[in-house]
Amino acid sequence: MRPPSVRAPVVNIANATFYRHHPNASSVHPNPALFKNLSFELPSAVNPQTHWYVVGPSLSGKTTFLQLLRGAHLCTPPTARSYPYLSSDAVPHRLRVPSRAIRYVGFNNDSLTSGVTTSAYLSARYESKRENTDFSLRDFLLGNTNLNVLERNPEDEPNPALLDRVVRDLKLSQLLDLPVAFLSNGQGRRARIARALLMAPEVLLLDEPFMGLDPPTVAGLSPLLHALASSANPRLVLSARPQDPIPDWITHLVYLRADSQVGAMGEKETVLEGLRKYVRGVWNGALVEDEKMAVHNVVQVGKTLTAKGIQGVSLMGDETLTEDIGRFTNTTTATPRVIGEPLVEMQGCQVQYRGKIALGNWTEQINGKERQGLTWTVRRGQRWGVFGPNGSGKTTIVSLICSDHPQTYSMPIKLFGRSRLPEPGSSILPLTFWDIQARIGHSSPEIHQHMPRNLTVREIIENAWADTFRTKAKLDGLATAKVEACLWWFEAELNPAYTVPSQSTQQAEDKSLQWADHYMFGELSFSAQRVALFLRAIIKNPDIVVLDEAFSGMDDGVRNRCLLFLEAGQTKQYVKIGDGSEAIVESEASKAGNVKVGGLTDKQALICISHVREEIPNCVREWICLPEANSGDPARFGIADAPLSRDEKSWKDIWGMEAA
Repeated sequence: MRPPSVRAPVVNIANATFYRHHPNASSVHPNPALFKNLSFELPSAVNPQTHWYVVGPSLSGKTTFLQLLRGAHLCTPPTARSYPYLSSDAVPHRLRVPSRAIRYVGFNNDSLTSGVTTSAYLSARYESKRENTDFSLRDFLLGNTNLNVLERNPEDEPNPALLDRVVRDLKLSQLLDLPVAFLSNGQGRRARIARALLMAPEVLLLDEPFMGLDPPTVAGLSPLLHALASSANPRLVLSARPQDPIPDWITHLVYLRADSQVGAMGEKETVLEGLRKYVRGVWNGALVEDEKMAVHNVVQVGKTLTAKGIQGVSLMGDETLTEDIGRFTNTTTATPRVIGEPLVEMQGCQVQYRGKIALGNWTEQINGKERQGLTWTVRRGQRWGVFGPNGSGKTTIVSLICSDHPQTYSMPIKLFGRSRLPEPGSSILPLTFWDIQARIGHSSPEIHQHMPRNLTVREIIENAWADTFRTKAKLDGLATAKVEACLWWFEAELNPAYTVPSQSTQQAEDKSLQWADHYMFGELSFSAQRVALFLRAIIKNPDIVVLDEAFSGMDDGVRNRCLLFLEAGQTKQYVKIGDGSEAIVESEASKAGNVKVGGLTDKQALICISHVREEIPNCVREWICLPEANSGDPARFGIADAPLSRDEKSWKDIWGMEAA
């Protein structure tokens, strides 16, 4: 019996097993037990400080773990999950229900105004005409997003002082009157966190909150979350991928295995030391690697996030993580690059809405002449990284290149050597929107948000040859072969029911791709959806490949396979070696002369946007860093000498941050 002086926990799980569906229900879909015999307690008391961080690779169940804390999924026995503190007098009546007292904030590309009609096409984000459903950020934060307005409960009204503090701390003051559709990916994340905080829950579950945020914002957001967690206003539980740094104020860790089971749980240093011993044991041959706790994932854990940025190294030291990357980099940089003719020419672009400049608010000298706005040229064979703070205009640049932005037609822009509008005295016809779309492969959070969830996995990849998201793709024999090659290559990442085949009973030619016609895009995990959209962007070797946060949400193993596929296609692959780590070798498909999908060529240009240096392809050399919005500073350009994934100094120079 609990002593009366000890406050009851908010969540108490004692030896419980969870299921997505009733274990006795008949279903064609697998229904494995989730987190068998789980015991977990989230205290309500402030002291001692207890701040939980849930870490795991893709498909390990991080989101599931967070959701079961607020009552999701079937619990057996039903009494094994309880919420003692929520029944106490210390909790307001409106928060006596777990679904209200415990708020979940995920970043899965659903619209900010979930349940409200949103734009049906990409360009609607940039149009000047506003619809009744284009609510402002202020409306979103205050909860004024219902089309049928009912009388609001006074208890649901945000506290004005809390509103002011949250808006100030999350740097949203200048954005309050903007439609939420105008917000960048990172701004939208901060807005979701702000909305959840304004509901004043007892517990806030943040699913990978730092993903998609620029380094300075991440460094500033962590102390804010620490302050909230320290005062239990609200209590926080965060999730992250193995390669993501652990905030220095975290006290307890949960490491999840690949089969949705707990691999380790407890105080942070105890868990990290246990994981370190496991890795050493596998590498020394004293332990057999558990396929559900892959060493290449475990070794990523351990970096620390402080107010000054990311400090320290992973469990076994960063040098173990970059060895294979460096090996591959040496093979790719030996061949001199061939730079060709311009594909994108911007000669002073300035995007503004109602007199407010959103991109290009600067003047600079170009060839001895003063020019306003962004001047930038992208040529065949170049590999560009586009960086800058959230809201600086990175996605706006992409929208200009892809011609999703209506102002493209009035800008001094040439795409593939041709203007968007007829030029006086020229007989050359301008490019149509469809001409441009056919020559650009594009993956981004915006594409992710608009992609229909009822398309099959195969249809998503085939959509690279379609005119719109919903029109039928026009494929020839070569295109079909490319699609099937990608499905084979990434089956482990795309097939929710994938199991490692037995070498003695199953050969590649005996496999079936029926799963790709069975599973819908919406049934895939967030990571698998990103993989499918990445393949859609590169599969037909377009003139320009645009990867805007394309690898966010993937764990390091999946991300590295995608990065390798981007540069080498089917010619290279990862294989496990004796100590449990992975090496890059020539693929069996390459040896057999059966490569259907190759890597980037000199005929293509790459434009990559990311806030995480490990997500930057090794081939990226040219870079542009946009300034803070409306700072008046010009964009900065440079050329990296080494892969940014390994060159922390160059990465911090780009962002103007001091080296650790």
